[in-house]
Amino acid sequence: MSLRGKDIISISDIKRSDLERIFRVASSRFQGDELKGKIIAMAFFEPSTRTRFSFETATLRLGGNYIGFEATQSTSLAKGESFSDTIRMLDSYADGIVVRHSLEGAAKLAAELAEAPVINAGDGTKNHPTQAMIDLYTIWKERGNLDNLTYGVLGDLRYGRAAASFLKALNLYSPKKVYLICPEGLRPKQELLDSLKMPWEFSDLKDALPELDVLYVTRVQKERFPDPSEYERVKGSYKVDSSILKDAKEGLMILHPLPRVDEISLDVDSTPYAYYFKQAANGVPVRMALLSEVIP
Repeated sequence: MSLRGKDIISISDIKRSDLERIFRVASSRFQGDELKGKIIAMAFFEPSTRTRFSFETATLRLGGNYIGFEATQSTSLAKGESFSDTIRMLDSYADGIVVRHSLEGAAKLAAELAEAPVINAGDGTKNHPTQAMIDLYTIWKERGNLDNLTYGVLGDLRYGRAAASFLKALNLYSPKKVYLICPEGLRPKQELLDSLKMPWEFSDLKDALPELDVLYVTRVQKERFPDPSEYERVKGSYKVDSSILKDAKEGLMILHPLPRVDEISLDVDSTPYAYYFKQAANGVPVRMALLSEVIP
């Protein structure tokens, strides 16, 4: 089924066949005119570096143009305009809307308001579908396969939407096992655990590491904590450095959606396990593929 004109709100909305078509398109050569004459609205109500710039770059490389904002202070939102009215205005100007917001459900609301397709660039603590596409594409590109691998997901599994989307995306495949590695206070919400279709268990990094083919690391999401004291209890509670990697399996891939704070030491960057900068670079071709498939 074609993705043309479809809203992309959650990775759970995507079929494996759709995802692998995006992978094939991302790894092919683009003509550079797939979005010729099209305008994409970048509605970033929350700060972003990689997601925003890669969507903008993807649009330009496909021959399109973009409008938008990152700081809401520069828009009529600063005058009290509602989110809904802002989306309606963008819908009248653009052929597609990319939305990032701190509030859960913002992208879904935008999709209900807009006639143009809406792509969720991250909202709340649950959904960041295009990041999950990039994560899986990186593994697929490097390993040629996503099935029968052992995954470790380390860090903020309660508030981190990238980690949640990555785990949801793995439901489309058949991992050998998934280890959830996190402090007690950062364990995933039961709703997410109940949705997992693959074998999983809680573990610590030292025990799980020798088995891992992929280690997906996330930072503690300070900005998502409802209680600052809760953040203070868990910050700095885990770190991946070169010393712990002495037990790693050959070929281990370490991924991170970035930005990192102190959860991956700089000395890991020079090891053969570091794939997070390649992962970030893959944001452009994956988002080019998605835009070329979705924008009518």
